[in-house]
Amino acid sequence: MDGGGRLARSQRSPRQQSGLMDAVIGVAAALRARLTRAPSPAKSRRLARGKQPTGLIAFLERLPRRTGLTATLLLLAGSASLGVVKGGHLEAFLTTLSDTRNALANSAGFRITSVAINGRKQLSQDEVLAIGGVNGRSSLLFLDAASVREKLKADAWISEATVLKLYPGELRIDITERAPFALWQHDGRLFVISEDGSVLQNYVPDRLIKLPLVVGKGAAVRAKEFLALLARYPQVNAVTRAATLVGERRWNLRLNDGLDVRLPENDVGNALLTLSNLDHDERLFSKDIVAIDLRLPDRLVVQLSDEAAKAREEALKKKEPKKKVGDA
Repeated sequence: MDGGGRLARSQRSPRQQSGLMDAVIGVAAALRARLTRAPSPAKSRRLARGKQPTGLIAFLERLPRRTGLTATLLLLAGSASLGVVKGGHLEAFLTTLSDTRNALANSAGFRITSVAINGRKQLSQDEVLAIGGVNGRSSLLFLDAASVREKLKADAWISEATVLKLYPGELRIDITERAPFALWQHDGRLFVISEDGSVLQNYVPDRLIKLPLVVGKGAAVRAKEFLALLARYPQVNAVTRAATLVGERRWNLRLNDGLDVRLPENDVGNALLTLSNLDHDERLFSKDIVAIDLRLPDRLVVQLSDEAAKAREEALKKKEPKKKVGDA
């Protein structure tokens, strides 16, 4: 707007505006000429006057024929692609494209007709194929062996994998599985873990329910070392139901009959030896006690059950000597 509040008029002169319109008309005519293969009126007038085109019009007229058609098709393809991406349909589009090319390859004789999987113990064949992304629509021709291998190695159960394509329709997969080593209980959940503490799965099938149980934060990565030490003392190991890591520093044992054994932070082997000898010599584990504390290096503290403590107290009272008459 100008200073008086009126809409500002164009500052171009009528002659300049006419020249601008001529330029726009010339560009449109040049594009149309590329499609119709006929000279535009503007070009005919220039030829009659002996003038050569300049600027954008000259550039457009030098383009190969059908450039406009090609550009239109590219524009439509680009618009369609943008719509697929922005509409959230990219994954579905790529899946459809992959299925289409696999169907063509399968019809040409590259269908996967034979699958050999070696090295599996815990995983089924269907599970291995599902992990690798191989399904009934996959063709051997377009199967990316390197991608399948990476998917397999990314699974917690599989430590190593090789994938071999044998044309026209045989697929061979060799895997090395991680062995289930123990059960780990943490935050109320139970996991199957390997020797290095990796979680293999977050549920426990019946066939693995008898694996050793470790409990607590950090227990998974320290299980291998501690369970190997505990195995050196079969007298204790045979009756241990679970090992709990306390404060990520020391271990407690829960025995099958509910007896708690509190182990020291250091010199755990010596404490386990003492415990083993006491049970061997005095049948300690069969006594009416609820806890054994071995955290102090120079003593062993035993906590009796309520019934045993009461019986002991009564027995001590009976053993007290009776006071004679006249004794102070």
